[in-house]
Amino acid sequence: MNEKSIVKMNGFAALVIVLVCIVGGAYLIINTLSVGGKVGGFVVFILGLIIATSLTIVQPNQAKVLTFFGTYIGVIRDQGLWATIPFTFKRNISLRVTNFTSERLKVNDLEGNPIEIAAVVVYKVNDSAKALFDVENYEKFIQIQSETGIRHIASRYAYDTYENGGENTLTLRQNSDEIAEVLVHDLQKRLDVAGVDVIEARIMHLAYSSEIAAAMLQRQQANAVLSARKVIVDGAVGLVKAAIDQLQEQEIVELDEEKKAQMVNNLMVAIVSEKGTQPIINTGSIY
Repeated sequence: MNEKSIVKMNGFAALVIVLVCIVGGAYLIINTLSVGGKVGGFVVFILGLIIATSLTIVQPNQAKVLTFFGTYIGVIRDQGLWATIPFTFKRNISLRVTNFTSERLKVNDLEGNPIEIAAVVVYKVNDSAKALFDVENYEKFIQIQSETGIRHIASRYAYDTYENGGENTLTLRQNSDEIAEVLVHDLQKRLDVAGVDVIEARIMHLAYSSEIAAAMLQRQQANAVLSARKVIVDGAVGLVKAAIDQLQEQEIVELDEEKKAQMVNNLMVAIVSEKGTQPIINTGSIY
């Protein structure tokens, strides 16, 4: 089932014809004494009523889908007053951009962690015939298929990258733009049958499920602490190396391996320690 245009004419011209037929037919029926005149007036009056059934009003960004005794005959997209085939059944369908927010879905991500996810889907109907005749209820169909697509995408990616991930690994939390593109592509394939264009689909809610939220928060905090510690240790090693090299280059003091090890230990403790260190000054021996 594909959308196709239908033959139509200006509705205002048809409205004039309708008024002329109805008024003229009524005049002949009332004022004509002969039977032939009354029959002619009755025929003209009925003709006006028949033409009146062909009139339809199309609002902006709206389509009228017409069927003639159960047969699909076409669509009117142009706004205004139009006249088409009489006795057609006309159904409205909106062509405006529409959006909806999915329910908060609970699904397992790629690593098996239960998460809560919801998304906003923005779409518009591009083929009104498919939307009305190829699916039972296109709005409900869009919502159900969108939630199915969201579940599918959420199960293909991890919530976040930890030790098993790499720099090029897409995650739901860190790569929202890339995930949105993948979601749009997936939903478009699902909704083509309903004649719908998916304009945008973006995750609006993402969180671990309540049963593991506390544990995953501790995991994130631990990873953050480890990352910070690594930066501190890397910086401390550089500082210690620079200090020892400078002491040796300027021949300020001669350090054997034992003294180097002791100095490295003292400097690393002083730099890496979270609490302030208290130096012990060696003033020599009284003996």
